[in-house]
This record gives sequence, C-alpha cells and structure tokens, in this order.
Amino acid sequence: MRVLAGERLWPPPVWMMRQAGRYLPEYRATRSKKVNFLEFCYDTDLATEVTLQPIRRYGFDAAILFSDIFVVPDALGYPVRFEEGRGPVLDPLSRELVARLDHERAVSHLDPVIATVSRLRAELPEETTLLGFCGAPWTVACYSVAGHTTQDQTAARIGAYRDPELMQSFIDQLVPASIDYLVRQLQAGADAVQIFDTWAGVLDDAGFARWSIAPTRAIVEGVRAAVPGARIIGFPKASAARLEDFIAGTGVDAVGLDWTVPAALARRVQARVPVQGNLDPMRLVAGGQALLDGVDQVLETLGDGPLVFNLGHGVTPEADPDNVARMIERVRQAKDPRG
Repeated sequence: MRVLAGERLWPPPVWMMRQAGRYLPEYRATRSKKVNFLEFCYDTDLATEVTLQPIRRYGFDAAILFSDIFVVPDALGYPVRFEEGRGPVLDPLSRELVARLDHERAVSHLDPVIATVSRLRAELPEETTLLGFCGAPWTVACYSVAGHTTQDQTAARIGAYRDPELMQSFIDQLVPASIDYLVRQLQAGADAVQIFDTWAGVLDDAGFARWSIAPTRAIVEGVRAAVPGARIIGFPKASAARLEDFIAGTGVDAVGLDWTVPAALARRVQARVPVQGNLDPMRLVAGGQALLDGVDQVLETLGDGPLVFNLGHGVTPEADPDNVARMIERVRQAKDPRG
C-alpha cells in the first residue's frame, strides 16, 4: 500500500498474478473437491483456503482474492459455464440477453465472494495486503460475442465494429455491476483492487479509447465516489504504446506492465505512477539462470522507483513451485542499488 501511494521501498513488495493456481499441488488437491469451477469460486471455505495457500508457502506481501472475472456476468444472469480444455463459454451476445440482466440478482449472487473477502481479511497477517479485482468490461465482453475466446478476439472486434450499440449496451451493464462489486470488496476488507483488461491490446486507437479507457475511467470514478481514496491498479495487457494514454485517461493509481514493455518506456511510465511487474512468466517455467537474469533485469530497470514486483501476466500451470521460491529469494536478497 505504501508503494501504491508512491513510495519506493527496498526490497520491493512481491506477489504474483494467479498465485493461487494449478502450479501448486495443494491448490490441485483443494480444487478436486468441486467439479464446477464457478461453484468453486462461490464456495467461501474453499476460495479462502486457496487464497491463503501461496501466502503460507511463500510469504507473499499481498494475497489476491481467489475468484474469476466471469462471476460478474454470471451474477447478472448472463449464461456462463466452464468447459474442460476450453475455458469459459458464454452464450453469444444478443439484445435479448442484455435486456434480461438483473442487477438486484447480482448483489445476492456475489454475497459468497464478499464473505470470502471478509474471511480473508480476518485470517491474513495484518501486514499482508489483500487485493480484490474485477475484469475490465471489454475483456469480459470479448468472450460473449462468439461465446468463447477467439484468436486475437477477432469475433469481438468484428462485433464491436458491426454493432457498436449492442456492445455499448453490454458494457453499460458491466460498468455499474463492476463498480458495485469492487466497492463491496473494499468495504469488506480489501486494501486495493485491480482491474484486469487482458484483451485491451487487440484494439485499435479508437477502440482502445472507447472500449478500454472509457469504461475503466467510469469504474475508477464510481469506486472512488463510494470509497474516497480507494487504491486502484489498472492492467491493460499488451498495450505498451498506450500506457501513458491509459494512465491519463483512467486515473488509476498504478499500472501493471506486461513483459513486452520496453525498459525505457517502463521507466517513463514509472515517473508518473507506481508500476507493477513485469517478469516473463515463462522464466518461471525455464528456471535456472534465465529466471535469475529476468529478476535482476526487472529490479535494475524499475528498482529505483515505486515498484511492486510481479509477473507480466499470470503464473502458468507448468511453473515449478521451487522456481517461485527462488524468484522471491532473489528479489528479497537483491542489493539496494542506492546502497
């Protein structure tokens, strides 16, 4: 939280996106208790347990709520399911589906997730930051046009070009639902929240302004209207050239960097807001010197300013848990370049 307020700390705090995940044997054991993934997310006991597992194992400086970006459309009544080997599958977007979305339903449907946040805040060490999150409306909407993910989200992009009013109507439903969801997380004990826009990078300039920046700005403003001073991290993946526009246009407190962001640009962004990132997740799979070199490079590039050490995207199931321990050790034992 001190870093998100603009302070430079050494060593920098560290956590990982998807740190509660399939690379951990204890996660896989807990996950086996529920067949349906969404039911797993809504089970307060199990979601609390898997959120705490990487904190117990590694002592990360932050825990991030275990949930999924699709709980928001699911809570609104948009048909969502998870298929083995395919991931999230949504019914194709239509005006009829958008018209049936129910914000009152969403409140009660998300109660178990909010209960998880409260439980986590009570069980986490006081010094461990608790992060909540939601998916950015564009990224959530991407899966709705074709009903599933497509290469470079071509279906969503074509759909937004052909029928921007339909896309806008869905985004306009997701924005207030996301605001309410994040506000409730903060009120339940989350210290800060992150907005994941995983597919922001597929948009052209006009699309980025309309579908990524504008909805994110609306969420940031809505959350801060209810929780003044709320700390919000934005993560527009694969949007290096537009990061400065994103920061200026959304008002986020900090920005996540993926591993493709050039060092010079990363430092320029860091002069404006705290940054988070940006180790290539594949270095955790490769291990060895490639991992150590990658950690050192991030610290050399960004260690002189406000930095939350993280990956450039989520940890993958193939990652070796021992490599995660080596990463954390390297960060925490690194020599402060300021002496």
